[in-house]
Amino acid sequence: MSAKGHEASITFKTLIQGYILAQSALVKRIRSLASQISYATPGKFLLLQFQMSQITQVGESISNLISQVNTVLMNSIRNQNVK
Repeated sequence: MSAKGHEASITFKTLIQGYILAQSALVKRIRSLASQISYATPGKFLLLQFQMSQITQVGESISNLISQVNTVLMNSIRNQNVK
């Protein structure tokens, strides 16, 4: 059996689109809870805080990924021999 059947791939565009969708969904939940503040239980508030921290971590991971790619590109350019 080839390893190809087990490969997973994702494009940067798909990654960013997924992040934007998750972030937008969270903003909608926050706005909804804020508009009905009398229904805001401590549990709902804590859940939103947890979700915000997850979105923040994903954003930081994407930022780190971009930084690593930039570093690889800069090192590749720096290591090229000038003829």
